[in-house]
Amino acid sequence: MTNIKGPAIFLAQFMGDEAPFNSLDSICKYMADLGYKGVQIPTWESRLIDVEKCATSKTYADELKGRVADHGLEITELATHLQGQLVAVNPAYDTMFDGFAPKEVHGKPKERQAWAVQQMKWAAHASKNLGLKASVSFTGALLWPFVYPWPQRPAGIVDMGFEELGKRWKPILDVYEDCDVNLGYELHPGEDVHDGISFEMFVEACDGHPRAQINYDPSHFVLQQLDYLQFIDFYHERICAFHVKDAEFNPTGKQGVYGGYQGWVDRAGRFRSLGDGHVDFAGIFSKLAQYGYDSWAVLEWECAIKSSAQGAAEGAPFIADHLIQVTERAFDDFVDAGTDEEANRRILGI
Repeated sequence: MTNIKGPAIFLAQFMGDEAPFNSLDSICKYMADLGYKGVQIPTWESRLIDVEKCATSKTYADELKGRVADHGLEITELATHLQGQLVAVNPAYDTMFDGFAPKEVHGKPKERQAWAVQQMKWAAHASKNLGLKASVSFTGALLWPFVYPWPQRPAGIVDMGFEELGKRWKPILDVYEDCDVNLGYELHPGEDVHDGISFEMFVEACDGHPRAQINYDPSHFVLQQLDYLQFIDFYHERICAFHVKDAEFNPTGKQGVYGGYQGWVDRAGRFRSLGDGHVDFAGIFSKLAQYGYDSWAVLEWECAIKSSAQGAAEGAPFIADHLIQVTERAFDDFVDAGTDEEANRRILGI
C-alpha cells in the first residue's frame, strides 16, 4: 500500500485583484510559506495558466511547471469545473451560466457548449504536457431541474438525459484516454452526476469509459446525508483525486437537506473550514490508504463563517496530521514462526 501526497490546495477560491493573490508566483509563495506542497490550478483563471498554450506548447508547460517548482510546489491537477459545467446546461440555467464563458458566446448555447468542449480537450493535452495523471471537473446538468420527482417526470426523460450526457462526454473522455489522463468528476448537487447511483448511470452512458473517474469530496455527501465512508468501499477503484473539504449538517424542526432557500450561513447544511464540520477525516484517510490511493489530498476551502486566510493557514497542518505513513509489515510479524505444514496438520487433526 502507498502513501497519500499532500498537503495541497485548490487555488480557485483564493484568487483576487490584490497581492499576493493576483499572480502565479505570489500565490505560490504564499501557499508554500503556509506549508503546502502542491497546488491545484483552475484553468479558467488566466493569471495562473493559459490552457490553450499549455496544451499546444510543451515549452510553455515546462516553464509553468518550473515556476511552480521554484516555490517548492508541484501542480497536482488542472481543474475545469466551470468549463465542464457548460458541456451540458439545461435551458433554465442558460442566463446564470453564461458568465462562465466568454462574452462572444453569451446567449448562444450551442457556441458556448462548443467552446467548453474545446476547453476540456485542451485541458487534457495541457495535463499531458505537464506530466499529470488526473484532472478534475463537473459533468454539467440537463436533468437537475427534475431531480425531485414532482411533478411526475415524463417517462424516459432520465434515460434520455443520461444518454445525451454520455454522447457529449464520451468523445472528450477519448481525448483524455489518448493523453493518458483520468478525468475526476466532482459529484456535486447541481450536476446530473451527484452521487454514486448517478455516477454509475453516467459511466454506463459512457460505455464504461475507464477515464470517467471521481474527484472524491465528502462535503457534498454530508449535505446529501450519504454515507461517504462506504462510498469509498464501493468506488475506490474510480477515485483519482481528493478534495479535502469539511461540512456540517444541523437539521431543525424548520429545515433540512433542502435548506429553506436560505443563504449559506443559515442553511442546515453548510460548508466549513477543516476541523469545524462533521466530516470524519480520520476515517476517510484510513480508507483511502487501505485501498492504495496514492495521489494528492487537496484542500478546497469554502466556509460560511471563517476567513479564507485562517482556513488556508489551518488547512496545511490539518492535512499533514492526517497523512498516513502506510506500514510495510504486519504489526504481529514478530510472532510469525513460519509455515510448518506437518505442524498445521497435527493442530487440525488431519
